[in-house]
Amino acid sequence: MQKLLIADDDNEIRELLEFDLSHSGYVVDTAKDGEEALQKAITNSYDLILLDVMMPKMNGFEVCKHIRNAKPNLPILMLTAKGTINDKTQGFDSGADDYIVKPFDIQEVLLRVRALVRRNRTPEKHSEKQEILKIGDIEIFPDSLETEIKGKRIKLTPTEFEILYCLMQHFNNAVNLATLLNEVWGYNSDDDVRMLRVHVGGLRQKIEENPKMPDYLQTVTNVGYKLTPMGENTDD
Repeated sequence: MQKLLIADDDNEIRELLEFDLSHSGYVVDTAKDGEEALQKAITNSYDLILLDVMMPKMNGFEVCKHIRNAKPNLPILMLTAKGTINDKTQGFDSGADDYIVKPFDIQEVLLRVRALVRRNRTPEKHSEKQEILKIGDIEIFPDSLETEIKGKRIKLTPTEFEILYCLMQHFNNAVNLATLLNEVWGYNSDDDVRMLRVHVGGLRQKIEENPKMPDYLQTVTNVGYKLTPMGENTDD
């Protein structure tokens, strides 16, 4: 049975999530502030963490960074009232896998929790990504969630790794947005296209010398994205 940690200083929200997730078959632990969340996340074993941003003692962005450094593969879903694109970008840069803005629909939370837990625990997907994969200038290392480009090692978040892995499977071919959403999150929603684009932007910041003029991760107009050999012309 999967075990989750809910970290939120709002008693009503924390208790609502604990009730609904427990009745959906999860074992649920809770934390009321950032320090407690970090301590529990580091010392205990969880399948996913639901993490608020605005918490006393330590904010969710800082907690997320520390957790990601200690447990690179642990899924983190941020729940917050801070819903601007800059806030979401900061959350993803901190290592979050997904982001839901309050007030939220509990059914949407359950959907995203199931998708992240399934992505992390599916044996077939886990086993097929153990081998180091190299195509062109790009090499990926599943065990450490790293990529190497021209001898430079780069640490990725789990979601960035999933996006890069999916694009490497279709190297030099366009992958549409629906396919990427299904491959990375396990479901396809038009509402999540912006989330995907934010992650792609973060990935470009890491792997491209000039993210505004990418050599590798190209946009294919009206389709999606593709990974290309360096210097190839695209319709971006």
